[in-house]
Amino acid sequence: MRTFNLFRKEGDGSHLDDSERSWHRSRMIALCVNRRVAPQRVLQHGGDESYVSASPLSAVALGASLYLPATRPDLMMIANSQKLPGLRSVIFCTEDAVSGRDLERALDNLAALLPKLETGPLLRFIRPRNPTVLWRLLQLDGIERVQGFALPKFGPHTLGDWLRVWDDSKGHRLLPILETAEVFDHRKMEIMRDRLEDYGLKARIVCLRIGGNDLLNLLGIRRRRGATIYDTPLRGAIADLVRVFNPAGYRLSAPVFDYLDTPEVLIREVEADLQHGLVGKTAIHPAQIPVIESCYRVPREDYETAAAILAPDAAAVFRLRDSFCEPATHRRWAEGVLERAQVFGVVAGPSDDH
Repeated sequence: MRTFNLFRKEGDGSHLDDSERSWHRSRMIALCVNRRVAPQRVLQHGGDESYVSASPLSAVALGASLYLPATRPDLMMIANSQKLPGLRSVIFCTEDAVSGRDLERALDNLAALLPKLETGPLLRFIRPRNPTVLWRLLQLDGIERVQGFALPKFGPHTLGDWLRVWDDSKGHRLLPILETAEVFDHRKMEIMRDRLEDYGLKARIVCLRIGGNDLLNLLGIRRRRGATIYDTPLRGAIADLVRVFNPAGYRLSAPVFDYLDTPEVLIREVEADLQHGLVGKTAIHPAQIPVIESCYRVPREDYETAAAILAPDAAAVFRLRDSFCEPATHRRWAEGVLERAQVFGVVAGPSDDH
């Protein structure tokens, strides 16, 4: 995924000043483009006992994860929330975002950063370039201050390489990235799912991330402007991954969206992500984050329906707003809705303003 040049100003260096301004401008974009949100307000959820508690390291809590090259000179300011204070999760990259000649500089940058990381709500991960780099990272002072690692090119043939250097003693969590040709082989994905269970890694995995651009590259395709990922051959691959992993209790996060100037298409894609059961989405620019996370706010109708389904005295089958509700078959959906509501809030309907 070679998209990090989007952080750079035209004809200038890679500072975040313009990005920070884009961050705030995009909050307005999120409201103006999404007509369901624009005339409404977001409800606060403090004190509402009907919300399901979300783990600090749940897939939902990641929100829109921002990838940053580990070579950035301002890594410390971002990592300690002095820049982009609303960021929920960040992934410091030593892989595709860093050229081979700059790898040592990236590792030196991380070695200087780790001991100075402050405690805070920001969830911080590192994407190692390969298993050898993961081993080197695990030896660094302060490595226990990050939540875990996003493992690239993850599949049944590389699993053993990662396991040979993996050290489980520091409680790190994993974000394996599915982005190799094996993703297109249903049988191989089933094999990997079973191996994760056999090796006891399931409890360590926050979510499996779908590497959309790498998968499209394998097909020799780049999505056109105005197209969502579901307008490409990856639609079937994403659905297949959901069928393989979601029933086994894994969560899947959504691929990146390549364009910064079509937020209305990004919103369509995030809505389709949610319909496919994906939670969380990789962001390539801070301006995308509020647009993505505005879509994660739960509509009031969905919230009330989910709460009714999970109510202790709910009937086995009932009708609500002319929809069929059956707790036995809608429970997992309802739990996911209430978890999203706790993290991102509930979008109120116009009647709530009166």
